[in-house]
Amino acid sequence: MAENKEEILEEEIAEDTQTAAEEVSEEEVTEEETAKTAEESEEEEKADTAGDEENEASEEKGDGKKGFFKKKKDKKDEQIEELTDQVKRQMAEFDNFRKRTEKEKTQMYDMGARSIVEKILPVIDNFERGLAGVPEENKEDAFVVGMDKTYRQMLTELETVGVTPIEALGKEFDPEYHNAVMQVESEEYESGVVAQELQKGYMYKDSVVRHSMVAVVS
Repeated sequence: MAENKEEILEEEIAEDTQTAAEEVSEEEVTEEETAKTAEESEEEEKADTAGDEENEASEEKGDGKKGFFKKKKDKKDEQIEELTDQVKRQMAEFDNFRKRTEKEKTQMYDMGARSIVEKILPVIDNFERGLAGVPEENKEDAFVVGMDKTYRQMLTELETVGVTPIEALGKEFDPEYHNAVMQVESEEYESGVVAQELQKGYMYKDSVVRHSMVAVVS
């Protein structure tokens, strides 16, 4: 009987030890699961926070893009740009018109002045012929002096508006300025040089009004 009691007591002690061990194991497992669950919860919270920040940033970018495209599509801005472009075009057209008008006015003025000069040149020629035919002893007469002053005054006024005589005598013949009407022999000038000026030529600014009528050395 004593042996049976001891065996029973040992079995009870063994059972109690095993139960205690199992309880400790269960507590450790529970603690590990609790710690794991806490870590997972913390990671989930971080992920949620990062996701929220990304969403906010995306929304801000989205709002900025929406605002940008909305500004581009604004009818008022489009109308302002269209009107500004029209004003610039009209200003450019007006500036071109102004320049073209000024050029046409200058051309018309030059044509009118050239026409008047062409009509005055024969008068200048008559003055020159008349003064050249005055005898040497009569050049100091009041009438001759008056004609000479009038002639020189006309040349001065023509020069102020751009009319200048063409140099011919002693110059090499140039068909752009000279009109050769005859050939002559000359010991003073070489061949191809203007030896005589039969009628003086004139220029108005940069264009020839009348070519010089000349005789060229053959």
